[in-house]
Amino acid sequence: MVYRTKGVCSRQIHFEVKNGKVCDVEFLGGCDGNTQGVSRLVEGMDIDEAIKRLKGIDCGGKGTSCPDQLATALLQYKEEV
Repeated sequence: MVYRTKGVCSRQIHFEVKNGKVCDVEFLGGCDGNTQGVSRLVEGMDIDEAIKRLKGIDCGGKGTSCPDQLATALLQYKEEV
């Protein structure tokens, strides 16, 4: 899935879900080290657990963050499946 982010430095998030597990997460743009870290940490994680851990994380008072946007993208994925 490709998700266009809103309100953060990254522009898009690409990811797949296989057997209920998050995999192949890639952020376009954003803080490279942080987005790589988030991508590696959620690799193989249950989709609901990833949403639970990432939803609501704020970056610099923006009201969202790259991890929060990933949670939003995963929620959208679940609604579409």
